[in-house]
Amino acid sequence: MDKGSETRHLNKQVLGKLVVVAVLMFGFGYALVPMYKKICEITGINVLTQKDETVKETGNTQVDTSRTITVEFDANAQGPWRFRPTKGSMEVHPGQMAEVVYEVVNTQSRSIDAQAIPSYAPQQAAAHFKKLECFCFKQQTLGPNEAKQMQVVFYIDPALPKDVKTITLSYTFFEINGSGGKAS
Repeated sequence: MDKGSETRHLNKQVLGKLVVVAVLMFGFGYALVPMYKKICEITGINVLTQKDETVKETGNTQVDTSRTITVEFDANAQGPWRFRPTKGSMEVHPGQMAEVVYEVVNTQSRSIDAQAIPSYAPQQAAAHFKKLECFCFKQQTLGPNEAKQMQVVFYIDPALPKDVKTITLSYTFFEINGSGGKAS
């Protein structure tokens, strides 16, 4: 082998290795979201979007009318849509069932798969904010230019510390697949 053909052979080997690395990196990136969901499910890290199964067992039997909690609603959109609660806040008694509706409008001419992730302030309120029904429990598919009203049915656990007078429920609504759906 002369020097030129040996160099070409080594270049082909390096190129082959780089192609394999690129394919492996793409595969890992593609598998990352399902792996993350599974790890969160196994470890219980992402408990904020799970349905509160204890409600069916214990039911809503106690309403603490001696105090009132202000629940403020917030919406953050990370994608091509408008997203907002229909009301900015409401007063509830701990243990009292309440409902709020969020509106989302897909402003694109394509379908979009999206997911909402809740967060709470103060953080200690998260354990006491019990959602019975929520659009955040599953992915939402919005058709081209589609508008949806999605409800959240909740109650505040009466065990909420007495010094907490206001809770902010905030949702961030983001696109699941960067490619969105198919164009219409």
